[in-house]
Amino acid sequence: MHIPFKHAYAQLPAASFEKLPPRPVRDPQLIRFNYALAAELNIELEDADPAHLAQVFAGNRLPDNAEPLAMAYCGHQFGQLNPQLGDGRAILLGDVIDRQGQLRDIQLKGSGRTPFSRGGDGRCPLGPALREYILCEAMHALGVPTTRALAVVASGEPVMRREPEPGAVFTRVAASHIRVGTLQYFALNQDLVTLQALADHSLERHYPELDRTAEDRYVQLFAAVCERQAQLIARWMELGFIHGVMNTDNMTLSGETIDYGPCAFMDVYRADQVYSSIDQFGRYAYRNQPAIGQWNLARLAEALLPLFPGDDEQRVELAMNVLNRFPQWQQQAWETAMVKKLGFPEPEDGDRDLVEEGLVLLEQSGLDYTLFWRRLSQLTEPGASRQPVLELLTLPGATDSKTQQQALEQWLDQWQQNLTRREHPATARHRMERASPALIPRNHRVAEAISAAEQGDYSVFETLVQALADPWSELPRYQHLQHPPAPEERILHTFCGT
Repeated sequence: MHIPFKHAYAQLPAASFEKLPPRPVRDPQLIRFNYALAAELNIELEDADPAHLAQVFAGNRLPDNAEPLAMAYCGHQFGQLNPQLGDGRAILLGDVIDRQGQLRDIQLKGSGRTPFSRGGDGRCPLGPALREYILCEAMHALGVPTTRALAVVASGEPVMRREPEPGAVFTRVAASHIRVGTLQYFALNQDLVTLQALADHSLERHYPELDRTAEDRYVQLFAAVCERQAQLIARWMELGFIHGVMNTDNMTLSGETIDYGPCAFMDVYRADQVYSSIDQFGRYAYRNQPAIGQWNLARLAEALLPLFPGDDEQRVELAMNVLNRFPQWQQQAWETAMVKKLGFPEPEDGDRDLVEEGLVLLEQSGLDYTLFWRRLSQLTEPGASRQPVLELLTLPGATDSKTQQQALEQWLDQWQQNLTRREHPATARHRMERASPALIPRNHRVAEAISAAEQGDYSVFETLVQALADPWSELPRYQHLQHPPAPEERILHTFCGT
């Protein structure tokens, strides 16, 4: 096997990382390898069998040209600054150029202690590794910018959390692992040489369209990151996704979703929904994600200020001019996405009110978010039966009352009148089916896959991964995965693997 590493990140100043190898595990066994992604990364597998892949992607056997390192960064965690975090359980093997000519990181997660472990064991339980694999690949199939899953390997060793759990090593692929917290770390330590080197590297790597000779190039970088994050969070909101741990060390400069710890997709719609077991006050609730995104980007602005042109007052003004545009970028991206779920080609006056009224109805009626938008696509033809949508009122947790049904019917009247005026039914249905997935990685199904795997049965995990590779189709063999959880299946708390 050959991985054509370029090691662009390793050429940055030495303060950016600590070089060290991953720590071997006892008995690595390959659970899943993403051969399609490996091909995208130009990895030459040759005669690499599962046993060989397990050795490499557990960290027991390094590729010949790897230069493993742990990255330095800090971050605000639930609003509180932790001045040193870093890769406490991850090792960057190196970066490669993929088939599109883009630089991509390959990182082992759960690969043992590093200088940044802060007393932790540096390992990853099996459950969080499988969760991240499922969520990464599901988000990719949904068209959301995300880190990717290359491999997951059982370690053959227990990991102690609340109780002993089977361990694993997860291989994550990213456009880069440079975070808001990475730049914060060097700004906090007043290391302007490394700060500028990282900003230049990010410009070249993620925003090559920007003028790297311009005096305000770092202002342009900040604006580009803000706009990309606005679009990303709009996609989360459109799909009912809750990240759960939006700390500044979990926000990338590339605009990819990273760190699928205590995250989840909503079943019943609730604007204040929280799944993270550690988010006790709802800081990262569903509806708070845009505001928290802007808050995090304000911390990025603080880190980048020394690189902006002008005096202190002028630099702050430049940052605020960009930051104040974030809500508009996010709202525009969200509204554009949501009107497609209604079948409309472009937003018009009144569409935002129609969407927001629909969301209020969903919350008041306790309707399933994903099923509602998907089934709405079946009502595009004039005279189509409304039963597919109305029967959602009979699901567990819904409010099946005459008042709620009347309110829903009135909203459907208004929507269908708009649709008849603005779009052909067949075109509308196709657009809606490409905007509202049939399948999402529902929390109880992810938990089911993890539970079976912990007992040695990976078939449930494998079926779920295969089904989520095509979330837009409604295939009979995967129909059971569309259903929301029964009351006894609901999982309202998810956990981080650290």
